[in-house]
Amino acid sequence: MPHYPLVSIVIPCYNAAPYLEETLSSCMAIHYPHFEIIVMDDGSADESKSILVKWANQYPEKIRVFQQCNQGPSIARNQGIHHANGKYILPVDGDDRIHPDYIEQAVKELESDPDIKLVYCEAEKFGGKTGHWILKPFSLEQLAQDNMIFVSSLFRKSDWEKTGGFDPRFCFGWEDWEFWINLLKHGGKVVKLPFVGFYYRIRANSRRKSTNKAAKKMTIDLLNQKHQEFFDYFLNGPLRNPRGLSKYINPFCKAAVLLTLLKPIPAKIQATWNSILTNS
Repeated sequence: MPHYPLVSIVIPCYNAAPYLEETLSSCMAIHYPHFEIIVMDDGSADESKSILVKWANQYPEKIRVFQQCNQGPSIARNQGIHHANGKYILPVDGDDRIHPDYIEQAVKELESDPDIKLVYCEAEKFGGKTGHWILKPFSLEQLAQDNMIFVSSLFRKSDWEKTGGFDPRFCFGWEDWEFWINLLKHGGKVVKLPFVGFYYRIRANSRRKSTNKAAKKMTIDLLNQKHQEFFDYFLNGPLRNPRGLSKYINPFCKAAVLLTLLKPIPAKIQATWNSILTNS
């Protein structure tokens, strides 16, 4: 008889009423037999609560709903994972969708090798913008340069516990990127499934688009503070903005500092040389 370890789909939800049922429908349609859905309502002020109550009453054996005052996606995800009973965790935001085969294929990979820490897949965008989401091949060097893995990826709850979860200080975004760095920087395999298993909704008011320069700088500073050695190793210096150019900018910055330090030296050398000539 096949072994199906429990998977917990964790949905942080904030004012997602127009999209929430579509997300829940896609999660309930998965082919994997052993799963639960944990929804953490992060203080929604729209109709999300009534929608969640309806779905929890309809599928009491699968869906559990929890409420909290608005504290942001990191705390909402962490609280949802805290309530989860599954061996494996799949975060799904309250406006996205997943493919029916995604979890089954991901669990096969995770069960096949205990060194695999993360499984994700190909993805497509829908909503305000459509098309294939082009994701670069995974490497730690690439992870140091950019947030290249979306949050709806499968990992072990035990690894979430070891890392301390999603850092709530990342309130302007990239909390998933920081979590992946924390999860993977000391080792572990990553598997990308070769099919579209995740559908990412583009909304005009998404955090990705609305984050201003000051917030972005604050977030980059916090990433550098937490993972200085990681960025130094792969980028030869700190993470900068634009992120993808950090690896190329850092050597020039170091050279500029060195030149600044060396500026007084030629004058000193000249003075010494003049002294030698005078006394010879």
